[in-house]
Amino acid sequence: MPSPTEDNGRNEHGQFTPGNRFGVGNPYAKRTGELRAALLDAVTPDDMRAIAGKLVALAKEGNTIAARILFDRVLGKPLEADICSRIEELETQLEVTR
Repeated sequence: MPSPTEDNGRNEHGQFTPGNRFGVGNPYAKRTGELRAALLDAVTPDDMRAIAGKLVALAKEGNTIAARILFDRVLGKPLEADICSRIEELETQLEVTR
């Protein structure tokens, strides 16, 4: 929680106050929202089924890019292969600092 006695550009709830140069927000957020809305309006569930079907067909034909997109969307992006060694390294560092 920010200090209430300090003028750090935030209110008592930690939110940016009017005039804080860091509190302007994302200048593209409104436009991005409009574009997403337009895309959602343009695509029907049948369109999505057709696109997904084509993606599956391409993956089955050996298109590795299609397979990767399909796996990333359905299963989620894979974790880095060295995640276990990174965890062990962090645990070692934590033990040293205790």
